[in-house]
Amino acid sequence: MALDWGRARIGVAASDPEGILAHPVETVAAGPAALARIGALVAEYEPLEVVLGLPRNLAGAEGPAAVTMRAVATELCAALPGVPIRLVDERLTTVTASRQLSGAGRNTRRQRSVIDQAAAVALLEMALQHERTTGRPPGELLPASVVGRNPADE
Repeated sequence: MALDWGRARIGVAASDPEGILAHPVETVAAGPAALARIGALVAEYEPLEVVLGLPRNLAGAEGPAAVTMRAVATELCAALPGVPIRLVDERLTTVTASRQLSGAGRNTRRQRSVIDQAAAVALLEMALQHERTTGRPPGELLPASVVGRNPADE
């Protein structure tokens, strides 16, 4: 499962059990109820891990938005005990999603309702492709997300 976490909305995407095809799930309103809804989606989809977009600038450096996302990641670790959380570079995922939606005939105004989901799909596709080509999981695993997890249960 992938999350494109924004100040107003959170795009959610999931993949098939084989990790081949990513698809949009929904857009969650950011705010006090967001963690509960994300928790419900995680319970429903039972992902092997959650990929959270880490905003970096084009040079690859982390700025204030990345600091904020690391704080969100810490909250996710607490809200989703035992679910591995990975921070993955999300540079250009929204641009990619917007281009794909434009190519499918959605103008900018009509994109608003689904752009966050499409960005989450792009993020998840990047993560899945990375794992397929390198054999290694993408991004940075947050150690706090695996506390209490028993690999023998998997």
